[in-house]
Amino acid sequence: MNDHGMEIRYGRSEEAWRGVTETISAKIISSGARRILEIGAGANPLFGPDFLATHGIEYTALDISETELKKAPDCYKTIVADICAPHQVIEQRFDFIFSRMLAEHVTDGALLHRNIFKLLVPGGRAFHFFPTMWAPPFAVNRFLPERLATAVLNFVQSGREKSGMHAKFPAYYSWCRGPTTSQISRLQSVGYQIESYDGFFGHREYYRKFPQVQRIHDTIVTRLISRPTPWLTSFAYLTLRRPQ
Repeated sequence: MNDHGMEIRYGRSEEAWRGVTETISAKIISSGARRILEIGAGANPLFGPDFLATHGIEYTALDISETELKKAPDCYKTIVADICAPHQVIEQRFDFIFSRMLAEHVTDGALLHRNIFKLLVPGGRAFHFFPTMWAPPFAVNRFLPERLATAVLNFVQSGREKSGMHAKFPAYYSWCRGPTTSQISRLQSVGYQIESYDGFFGHREYYRKFPQVQRIHDTIVTRLISRPTPWLTSFAYLTLRRPQ
């Protein structure tokens, strides 16, 4: 626990990617949530029909694309909406809301978190997995012109073409930070209690073509984990709670 009464942990980014599904499922189960909303679920919601049936969950998938949502199986409820619409009119309320690699793509992080807060029942929780500034690849992605940033990414990491399964989309990183004091204050200003904030260091996949750079990167990550600096995280898990 830190001075804000929340858990702050640090680790390697590989741990974040390997463990995100298990982390979200554990939080859903332990909280006893029954009405779940995945933001940006598209055609492939994270949890399948077996998980819903086993835990008695009513699962809603929200996406801005009606075309993508229509591809999802019939066991899910769907909402076509922009989670960052200034005047959100979604009537349902949820026990647990989560997103994966979505927060960096919205232009207004404050509006994102305010709208999610309104959709939670009192005592409900939200979980987000997102990349953070000021990791070097994401700083480059944010401030280079989009065409140039796309070219750089395609050079260091293949398979990110617009036509591919892992296409790159514009990212803005609004309110996408590690567990810094200013970030914590922002989230609390919305009304949230922050239950846990996990920061993850490293982005070694970007240096696969450059083994020497990757080794230097790994050394830096090891040092950061032993003496963590929240401004230098690359990814984060964030667990929020709307107070009763």
